[in-house]
Amino acid sequence: MAKRFVSVDSFYELQKLIESEKDLFLLSGGSNMLLTSDIDKLVTHINIKGVSIDKEDENCVYLTVNSGEDWHEFVLWCIDQNYGGIENLSLIPGNVGTSPIQNIGAYGVEVKDVITKVEALEIATAKRVQFSNEECEFGYRNSIFKNKAKGKYIITSVSFRLTKKNHIIHKKYGAIESELQTRGIKNPTIKDISDAVIAIRKSKLPDPKEIGNSGSFFKNPVIAVDHFQRLQKLYPEIPFYEVRPFDSNSTSLSADEAGPVYHAQGDILYKVPAGWLIEKAGFKGKRYGDHGVHGKQALVLVNYGNAKGQDIFDLATIIQKEIKSLFDIELEIEVNII
Repeated sequence: MAKRFVSVDSFYELQKLIESEKDLFLLSGGSNMLLTSDIDKLVTHINIKGVSIDKEDENCVYLTVNSGEDWHEFVLWCIDQNYGGIENLSLIPGNVGTSPIQNIGAYGVEVKDVITKVEALEIATAKRVQFSNEECEFGYRNSIFKNKAKGKYIITSVSFRLTKKNHIIHKKYGAIESELQTRGIKNPTIKDISDAVIAIRKSKLPDPKEIGNSGSFFKNPVIAVDHFQRLQKLYPEIPFYEVRPFDSNSTSLSADEAGPVYHAQGDILYKVPAGWLIEKAGFKGKRYGDHGVHGKQALVLVNYGNAKGQDIFDLATIIQKEIKSLFDIELEIEVNII
């Protein structure tokens, strides 16, 4: 529960607010967090809206989007304009401002692939600062804003470079291709890809408006070759994704997807779907009073109505211990625990 709350609608309002009070609890869409206690800080809802075209040429458009814009609505708007590059990220909950923090990704695409810069407010100085794509230090579900810059900046806008023609169509990941085949689509447009992703996600992931959840609760672990080979002897059916060591943190894989094997040159690591591990451990569909593991996607923990945040966290801890015991794998929580 928030003891104090304020909604900020402009950069100027936010600047004035942090000049008077720097101990803030920032709230965007609230889709990737688990609250386990009341919040004593001033809960500050970042509600800065607006989309602007910075420049465009024959092939690309450059957009700046304020942090309070709903991510999925922005994706749909881009598709209506025939702007390509983020259609595979359809129906991901949250706002634009949090997309670079988590480096959201799905079906072979990560938001880092299209971000040109991130603008933020430095809390200590109340000054506007910019981060280039490289300075954001993007990784798999990771960025500088989750590490050394955590708690130091408030993201106010994100800039993107999207295609206007000759779109790169990512259809080889997960169930997209089979969904397109079911629809009789051989040469998909970016809208076809978005529609397929939306259908797949709706069929597997629970709607937070209908049942409480924070989406993918755990990251997909990356393990060494010898570790994977030991597991494969015990579980020949184990799904996996080969990744190069230097980019093992950047391969996109979300809760509701499965993809092709990456054939890397030289040494490799193996990414194993956390959902498969949790299901193999027997947790899928299990209910513990008013909370449990979703019946269609084991990577999602759900609140059926009256469970507390601590209940969900305790269940996550139980799952982590069991996965460690069975597979010798440390599952890392993706959701922000408050």
